[in-house]
Amino acid sequence: MKPQRYRYVIRISFFALLYLICFCKALLALDKRDWREQKSDHFIVYYADAKEDFVTQAALKAEEYYKSITEELGFTRYNFWLWDNRAKIYIYNDAEDYQVRTGKPSWSGGVAYYHEKVIETYPWAQGFFQSLLPHELGHIIFREFIGAESNAPVWLDEGVAMYQEKYRMKNIRTKLLEAIDQNKLIPLNKLSEMNIMFVKDKDVVDLYYTEAISVVDYLITHFGKDNFVRLCKALKERKTFDQAIEESYKVFKNLDELHKGWLRYIKE
Repeated sequence: MKPQRYRYVIRISFFALLYLICFCKALLALDKRDWREQKSDHFIVYYADAKEDFVTQAALKAEEYYKSITEELGFTRYNFWLWDNRAKIYIYNDAEDYQVRTGKPSWSGGVAYYHEKVIETYPWAQGFFQSLLPHELGHIIFREFIGAESNAPVWLDEGVAMYQEKYRMKNIRTKLLEAIDQNKLIPLNKLSEMNIMFVKDKDVVDLYYTEAISVVDYLITHFGKDNFVRLCKALKERKTFDQAIEESYKVFKNLDELHKGWLRYIKE
């Protein structure tokens, strides 16, 4: 009897494997479509049935943000994303098409894959033009410049990305002064140790991002773009953040001194 039972198990396993292969092929077939494309200087926008007015607007806005981000960060002298190195934006037909093909939840209006320089979205996703597009391009441009293996703290990366969402700059100083008065301000060395993905306290999360934007604004606005480019270059060379900040901003020797200078900047 045992040999028969084993043959039965093998037969069931074979059909399960066959079903799995067919299922995977079906998924691959589902993902294949005849993408149309619209090219700009630094982007290729792929779309299927999305209306061309949205596609054109996506390409134009992407170029606008690319220009403003590289100018603000001081990266304009470096030629990013030309010809075959252009970033890619995939526009699905609608929210349902986007969710089915990407596996993203219903609240997602878009997603970015930094290393591949790919952004996925769908027409008129809430906050796409005002928030998601500039934010994700900030991440991608900054990360490509400093390299994936740099010693940049996560808050600096997030600060650069949030800095592109201009509406977030409102009332930042007021929020930070309140945090100082309530003894809740997070020192930058603690900010560097935090894994914000595991923080559940919304107030702490909001303060984390508010501080990150403010420090980036301080480094760029108060000291100029050239120093910020030097900082990014030092991080690209895999120097520690203390080494990079001392080399780029002569007034600071380490992160603690940056914190003190930034604190005076807020209060003044």
